[in-house]
Amino acid sequence: MARVTELPEAQPAQFLIVGSGIAGLYTALKLAELGQVVLLTKDRLEESNTSYAQGGIAAAIDPSDSPELHFEDTIKVGVGLCLPESVSILVHEGPSRVRELIQYGVPFDLIEGAPALTKEAAHSRRRILHADGDATGREISRSLVRHVVGHPNITIYEETMVISLLTHNARCYGVLALMPGGELATFASGAVILCTGGCGQVFSMTTNPSVATGDGIALAYRAGASVSNMEFIQFHPTALFHPPAPRFLISETVRGEGGILVNKYGEHFMPKYHELADLAPRDVVARSILKEMERTGSDRVYLDLSALTADQIRHRFPNIYDTCLHYGLDITAEPIPVSPAAHYMMGGILTDIWGRTSIPGLFACGETADTGVHGANRLASNSLLEGLVFGHRIYHYLQKNFPEIEEFQPDSPPELPQETSPETTCSDRRFIQELMSAQMGIVRNGPGLTAALETLQAKGQGPATPCLDPAYIELQNIRTVARLMIQSALLRTESRGSHYREDYSRTDPAWRKRIVITGKRITYLPITPENG
Repeated sequence: MARVTELPEAQPAQFLIVGSGIAGLYTALKLAELGQVVLLTKDRLEESNTSYAQGGIAAAIDPSDSPELHFEDTIKVGVGLCLPESVSILVHEGPSRVRELIQYGVPFDLIEGAPALTKEAAHSRRRILHADGDATGREISRSLVRHVVGHPNITIYEETMVISLLTHNARCYGVLALMPGGELATFASGAVILCTGGCGQVFSMTTNPSVATGDGIALAYRAGASVSNMEFIQFHPTALFHPPAPRFLISETVRGEGGILVNKYGEHFMPKYHELADLAPRDVVARSILKEMERTGSDRVYLDLSALTADQIRHRFPNIYDTCLHYGLDITAEPIPVSPAAHYMMGGILTDIWGRTSIPGLFACGETADTGVHGANRLASNSLLEGLVFGHRIYHYLQKNFPEIEEFQPDSPPELPQETSPETTCSDRRFIQELMSAQMGIVRNGPGLTAALETLQAKGQGPATPCLDPAYIELQNIRTVARLMIQSALLRTESRGSHYREDYSRTDPAWRKRIVITGKRITYLPITPENG
């Protein structure tokens, strides 16, 4: 890659946050209590995976529930790879964080003045809070954005894309960013917090918006930070399959409220695959749907809502109802055609319980981070909670270890992407997405993964002219994340949670460990009582 020879003068930021989903917005509000915060986001402030989250946020707030039960459900679904300490933090601190959201004005749905709770797959209790029926993420984002925009200690830069992390003596001191007008800007900070979300756009079929290109993972990895559990991408079992409509998420709460999965013959098939039937863990449901589609020679299955009345559907799932109706589907009268799609990254930038990465001065939070909470398979609706809980812990750590902004020169000039044409960028993005869906999807095997990795490496060559096109920068991030995912999937010679290899179809106790990649170095972190 080409390099920047001279950096623009750095703009100081006591705390620098990259990303504007729930993790970025909430962490910005908390850190603004301590000092000046700069928040950078590559699109509009409201555009993030959070805004598209439907089901809700899990927390043990009902008298019949407990953090211990929430802990047990999370650990069970994670298939031996959750870190018990991280999960304990999540479930015990989660209720307080949810109450903060209520204080911020998030309009959770109520029944007789108390939060209305629903149930999702693999939860033993009804503990999912939701807002506007099935638009929880949107309502959380709206409430937090309103507070962030009005806060005197928060400066917001929209349509600003971070190109590189700036380091000196193995410490992160800031970022190099591409501004809306095309000029470069440097931001220096005592603490850089990556809250850049997921990487669903690595795949051709995803519930994620176009901004979910794995930017934080790629930035951190290129700067020398460790990433872990990159083989574990969750495929949501039920995304709308109604071409040319987009792959719109059909929330798991639809099944939690009584919806069932049927094949093209109208047969309810999940009971033959798992004792929990339609509310089995997501990886089980996704693979079961795939098997049923193959068995019946179909490219979709159907979500039957006939157990609900038309009024119940319109009241409980107004967003899903309106979206399907827009594409000619009346879900009060006909089943919803669905199939699995890439949804959530369980791995990411390796952090400790305070959000610290392997690079001092660099923190990560939310979907871009691997805190050890999700293991091999995320429990539904734990994702929004994770962003809050570990955002608060970053705030708590920096409150006690207040960072100073220091003048510095980077260890080496930051790299810039190489030039290419817009047409090539678009076609290369589609090529990688199709390759990943074919070889790194719900079912994988060694030869396919090896061929995919070789193809990616061969296609990654290009000219050395600097390029400051955001689409091309995203392409390079997608390429980096895709390579890390395939590399990890090849190393894990077993099947566990969302990682299923047909050439190693059993779960191997010897693989109860995390795969950590730092540059070209591979290490393994066993899950033990000492680190759990």
